Amino acid sequence: NRYVCSVFVILIISFSGVCQTPGRTARIIFQLKEDMREDLHSGNPVTVPSQAINILNQEFHAIRVTAHQAGRSTGKWFYVAEFQDGTNIGDLIREYYKTGEIAYAEPDYVGTGSGTVVPDDPYYGIQWPLKNTGTFSVVPSVAGADLEMEDAWGITQGDSTVILGIIDSGVKMDHPEFGGRIWRNYNEIAENGTDDDHNGYVNDIFGWDFTTPDNYPADDRGHGTCVAGIAGATGNNSIGFAGVDWKCKLMIVKVLDHNNNGYYSWWADGIYYAVDNGAKVVNLSFGGYDYSSTLETATAYAHSKGVVVVASMGNNKTYFPSYPAAFHWVIAAGSTDPDDARSRAFLGSPNYGSNYGQHISVVAPGNYIPGLNYQSDTDYSMLWGGTSMAAPHVAGMASLLMAVKPSNSPTQIRTIIESTAEDQVGSPVEDSPGWDQYYGYGRVNVHRALSRAMGVSDTKSLPAGFSVFPNPAYGAFTVSLPSKTDKIQ
Repeated sequence: NRYVCSVFVILIISFSGVCQTPGRTARIIFQLKEDMREDLHSGNPVTVPSQAINILNQEFHAIRVTAHQAGRSTGKWFYVAEFQDGTNIGDLIREYYKTGEIAYAEPDYVGTGSGTVVPDDPYYGIQWPLKNTGTFSVVPSVAGADLEMEDAWGITQGDSTVILGIIDSGVKMDHPEFGGRIWRNYNEIAENGTDDDHNGYVNDIFGWDFTTPDNYPADDRGHGTCVAGIAGATGNNSIGFAGVDWKCKLMIVKVLDHNNNGYYSWWADGIYYAVDNGAKVVNLSFGGYDYSSTLETATAYAHSKGVVVVASMGNNKTYFPSYPAAFHWVIAAGSTDPDDARSRAFLGSPNYGSNYGQHISVVAPGNYIPGLNYQSDTDYSMLWGGTSMAAPHVAGMASLLMAVKPSNSPTQIRTIIESTAEDQVGSPVEDSPGWDQYYGYGRVNVHRALSRAMGVSDTKSLPAGFSVFPNPAYGAFTVSLPSKTDKIQ
């Protein structure tokens, strides 16, 4: 086929009852460059032995400043300054540093007990894939049919050194959910008409559009913005949604046009571009039913360069292999509903459902997914459906795994993702013990995967056929996969 389309459907729904976040007292932790004092008592209100800092605290109306011993043997102290809620802590910290008397200053961050992190994003409550309470109002849902993201974020919210390639229809580059998160090519000088870094692309400051081609991969369809938001919308920023990974850089590569179609050559070029420019994970929410040596070679190149490749299974309710999902080294993601059932009718349409077959790796939430609007900074009322939405949940998961252990190979990350997936969550007719062609190894669980990657033993949750054995070269242990039919080539 000359063109191949990744099918998706949009349903627009208005939501109400947005949760409010209680106010917090603004606090700063700081330490002075020189402060060897013995006359302090930990926790007591004090006057800081710095006239410049005391003046700033008065100007910003400090409530109190307390001293805290930084280890008995050091003789050093750090201080906690408390201010009224609404104080611009960032500005104050910059003023602290201007005095020249600060060793360091930082916000007194708030964590959550029991290793969980609950973001303050106002629409987080409807993001059932991240935390499913069984109260999703649009279709039946089951509590716990989710990725366990609150526990996962207690381990990591990501790392800005990890680059996640969103190879899709582009992205709304100025959406506030992506503020400071879009990958930038600092080896290129903007608008000078020169390929400064000699990578073959002129002025590719923010990625590349292979459909035009040009150097600004803006979204004119919406698909890529939704995909990028699922994987990487900034969480805990008091607006909109939370993505799976809050800190990774999002490399935007456009390979789908305004009709959501793309040549295989665009797809291959996009993969090579992302890999050669530093992506460690790439998400491919598209597919076609024609085998391509060109596309296979591109995904093999990514794998050989240590890049995790995640692709969507397709939405035609068929067992026929879709490419690139069917290539052996690709993590192929199918879709589940809010009740953990395999998606058989995306957004209620019986014509579209999650593909299955010998090449499936795992499943992830992909139906009735809250997604960003590429035409608005403030509209959070859209629901999306398709394996295109399942894949970025897995890709964001892979980037979190890269954050906690950058030395992991694509094969190791895939092993962790598959071995920690929740088995037998769907209908017993389809979701049989161990790997099956409908659910693969099961519905992914980000918390379990991160725990495994961090060396926390969880052997009781291993699917049938997996085994664990010590391996110092790979954390505390290695998980071996059971044999299964090789993916269709």
